Amino acid sequence: MEKSIIIGLDIGTTSVKAVAFSRGGRVIGEQEIAYPLSTPFPGWAEQDPLEIEAATITVIRNLIQLPTIDEKNILAIGLSTAMHSLICMAENGEPLSPSITWADGRASLQANRLRVEHNHIYDLTGTPIHPMSPLVKLIWMKENNYLPYQQASYFVSIKEFILYRWFGCQSVDYAVASATGLLDLHHLKWNKEALELAGVSEAQLFKPVSPTEVLVDLDKTIADQIGLPVHIPFVIGSSDGPLANIGLGAINPGEVAITIGTSGAIRQIVTEPKSDSLQQTFCYGITESLSLIGGPTNNGGIVLQWLKETLDIKETYEELISVAEKAEPGAEGLLFLPYLNGERAPIWNANVRASLFGLSLRHKKEHIVRAGLEGVIYSVFHVGQALERLAGKPTTLLASGGFGRSPLWLQITADVFNQEVQVPISHQSSAWGAAWMALFAIGEVTDLASIKQAIPMQENYMPNPDHHKIYMDLFKLYQELSHTTHSIYMK
Repeated sequence: MEKSIIIGLDIGTTSVKAVAFSRGGRVIGEQEIAYPLSTPFPGWAEQDPLEIEAATITVIRNLIQLPTIDEKNILAIGLSTAMHSLICMAENGEPLSPSITWADGRASLQANRLRVEHNHIYDLTGTPIHPMSPLVKLIWMKENNYLPYQQASYFVSIKEFILYRWFGCQSVDYAVASATGLLDLHHLKWNKEALELAGVSEAQLFKPVSPTEVLVDLDKTIADQIGLPVHIPFVIGSSDGPLANIGLGAINPGEVAITIGTSGAIRQIVTEPKSDSLQQTFCYGITESLSLIGGPTNNGGIVLQWLKETLDIKETYEELISVAEKAEPGAEGLLFLPYLNGERAPIWNANVRASLFGLSLRHKKEHIVRAGLEGVIYSVFHVGQALERLAGKPTTLLASGGFGRSPLWLQITADVFNQEVQVPISHQSSAWGAAWMALFAIGEVTDLASIKQAIPMQENYMPNPDHHKIYMDLFKLYQELSHTTHSIYMK
């Protein structure tokens, strides 16, 4: 019998997801396990890499034990991971440090200095100079005599950490490598100047490779724990950003993907690297011929979480969003600058903070919640303006991530951008992109673009011109507030 199941494994910042798909993109089964984020000091954001590895083993095992899954029908497993994680690792694969995530801001001082003294490093690497960058984290480690840094044999991401322990693999896909701030974007090799700044050698980093690299001979102990044969192919895949674009079919010029989960991003795939003279966006390599441009916002679903906790709303998130439906578009002039966790694109200021602007006695709970939803979309649209400056106006908008389950949030997106928003049935676009990359790597499909015929879609969301006008009037004020707030927190 022909094998028909492909698994996408998506190791994110808050959880790991394993999703089984048919060749046509239909979800056959999915499992998810969450893990905590530790903040031992203000601005720090760490995780236990062994806890993430254990969750990854368990989530695959739970998936293949579902009654809809026959392990004998599994073709391969493709990997997706969040960007910018950094682990100091011993030669035997033991972690010497926590996994320091993209949300960690301890290296703000180093980022500010690097921006002044070595600003050109962005043009070489495409990675914005920001505390999220492993380059900047490594400089912090060097300057603070961080013991794990001094003892480490290797500096790796969470994906490299797991694959080294499971396969003895010393490879890193181009996208994860590109997001370190250490990779020459134009040649896809480690950049000597960046390595010198970080105080590390090329021997302490893994070899950058294509996302189609296939790994076999899974460690037998791990295979037994998961319940899979050792010969199941694992495909190294890419980071969650480019794979979300692929999983949505946003591959050709003008096709733009918006993803909002815990954080958010807007991205476009291009055929050659495009750095930004204003340094408002990133550019990361995907393959030898494809790059990803765009920008992330720190504040997506965490805004909803903060609103729910702060307003002491006991209902579910779906009910929380329904509260916002009671308010008109524009929330009667209330603006929420959603910088609860600092901000990345387009201002790249880890110290900036959020604010509610225009609050009056008329404003109730529904206005505040709606302003929060709208503020997140304004922040994505703000990044979208920079992306449009580089790549032109988008021809297609596709949405993924948790916000894809909220009709109101999707309608706000269509109204702000004044464009139709297309939404797949499954919101697990990074996992489907990883699964399709695996199919491509093992020769089951001929190219990446053919995924467009294998993405089951739901209804689209059309813009309301009257709402768009309201939003654009408010967005002008949003831009002014963003600029002023950014200036204040840069002092």
